[in-house]
Amino acid sequence: MPTQTVHRGRTVMESGGMTSVEGGSPAVSKPIRLLLVDDHCIMREGLAALLSQKPGLEVVGQASNGEEALELFRTLQPDLAIVDLRMEPMDGAEITEAMREMNPNARVVLLTTYDTDDEVFRGLRAGAASYLLKDVGTAQLIDTIHAVHAGRKAISPEIAAKLADHVASDALTGRQQEVLLCVAQGKSNLEIANTLYISEGTVKAHVKAILKKLEARDRTQAITIAIRRGLVRTL
Repeated sequence: MPTQTVHRGRTVMESGGMTSVEGGSPAVSKPIRLLLVDDHCIMREGLAALLSQKPGLEVVGQASNGEEALELFRTLQPDLAIVDLRMEPMDGAEITEAMREMNPNARVVLLTTYDTDDEVFRGLRAGAASYLLKDVGTAQLIDTIHAVHAGRKAISPEIAAKLADHVASDALTGRQQEVLLCVAQGKSNLEIANTLYISEGTVKAHVKAILKKLEARDRTQAITIAIRRGLVRTL
């Protein structure tokens, strides 16, 4: 229930983070409470210093890994979490998914140095409301925080285009992804067959399907596309 406090003849109503004064000024919102998650201390503390200076924002916690992040998320119940995508042993997508399991209304902004298609797709599919590069301008970051806090998705046109391009690659089966990695490692069909314990004919069928799904004319182009989309990290 709203609480009431009397100040010099005025009744102040406080409820749900809003304060209104009868016959006085309009309600003022509480600051957006932020949890920052990044395994790079300098990056995390620098972001905290930047955001803490902005009106309407409050950094309530910082975490350097997934375990810390989930514990702070559970105890602090922040309004919004800004999470680095590339971390170990839990990455940003996994942290986002875990937060959303704890609270389906959890609002997460992924922040990273990389923008490979596969990582963008994984992060947003896990439930993140936005995906930004770490070189994002301060104004855009602040706008994104306010948009996500208001319950909106904040996806740039560039990211939307990547998601559209990713549809075909996401259709690769687990076995096709294994074959693709072997192709990227320079293995022949026979070597791939021996590695995966399947027939050489099956390997050829998988390679043909991969080329079709990636719209590649040959193996070399398929590898190039796979690297650009983040499907292959180790060559």
